[in-house]
Amino acid sequence: MNEYIVKSGKKLRLGFTTGSCAAAAAKAGVMMLLQNQKISNVKLTLPGGKELLLDIEDAMIQKDSVSCCVVKDGGDDPDVTNGLKIYAKVIKDKEGIKIDGGTGVGRVEKPGLPCRTGDAAINPVPKKMIENAVSEAAALYGYKEGFHIEISVPGGEKIAPKTFNPRLGIIGGISILGTTGIVEPMSEEALIQTIKLEIDSKKRSGDKILFVSPGNYGLHFAEESLDLDIDMAVKCSNYIGETLDYALYSGFYKLFIVGHVGKLVKIAAGVMNTHSKTADCRNEIFAAHAAMCGADSNIVKMIMESNTTDQIHSILEYRNMSNMVYNSILEKIVYHLHYRTMNKIQIGLVVFSNENGILMQTGNAEKLILELKEKKS
Repeated sequence: MNEYIVKSGKKLRLGFTTGSCAAAAAKAGVMMLLQNQKISNVKLTLPGGKELLLDIEDAMIQKDSVSCCVVKDGGDDPDVTNGLKIYAKVIKDKEGIKIDGGTGVGRVEKPGLPCRTGDAAINPVPKKMIENAVSEAAALYGYKEGFHIEISVPGGEKIAPKTFNPRLGIIGGISILGTTGIVEPMSEEALIQTIKLEIDSKKRSGDKILFVSPGNYGLHFAEESLDLDIDMAVKCSNYIGETLDYALYSGFYKLFIVGHVGKLVKIAAGVMNTHSKTADCRNEIFAAHAAMCGADSNIVKMIMESNTTDQIHSILEYRNMSNMVYNSILEKIVYHLHYRTMNKIQIGLVVFSNENGILMQTGNAEKLILELKEKKS
């Protein structure tokens, strides 16, 4: 694609999804099967009405079937599926349009996802795109019977461990994804959607407590220091606010969060997207709470000039102020978490640093940890 967006001062090229690839390959396969002649490209209508012209590769026409592919182009998005060949094999059938996954397309093994357990991991929007594209192609030739469409991705099974699929309960390959058909580089919406899918999966699995951590630091600490099963956790990245909102929407009444102080301290200022480009107010939060706890201007200045939260911790420890400051910060973190969830979720929290272990912990944290361990056993 030769379309771009500007993000963070950079011009970034858009791409197209695995769902667009699958739909275009299926449409091209139908056209070649019905006209018995190869084509080099096909026009695909996206859910929003936009049209893409996509190149067709590896076309193979046989008596009763056609196979071809579209190469996934994610634009400037650093996606592991970029460059994969998304194949569609089209076979005539008596009626209807049957869509299934072949080699390299994952299978759903856990409930809570848009696809049913046992089905190929071809999400609803891409599946509808395939159906529409196939129907459109069939109508061009007056064909009124059906088709069997098999989508496959050679190499998909090797790429899958680098995606969220293993955590979502999808095995054996990648998912065929996309809601608009277009890949927007570094799309926040795609990450948030994945978080929501994980929360759905936990809810459908019967989890009573939603266990959340922003990233790998938190998961490692939870496993090594709290003896928790991190397969039970949802990694929410920087999207604390969206995670809280969806937890509330999904009907969770208990939430347990484990995170590094560098991330979670920002919540004390009401910051619900903890990416440093959105807000990096760690020093200001520590300085303000230290001042409220009686720190003089010299200590506040030292905190403001610190490079890391561990350095700030050392300053507070040296002045015997760490417990007071952490309690003050924890109170505000809990306030903002409850405010975001309208006091409808019981929230437990453990905040740590890699060098100093647990720095802040809510009174109900140990009880929630015990409940999570009982679920594990």
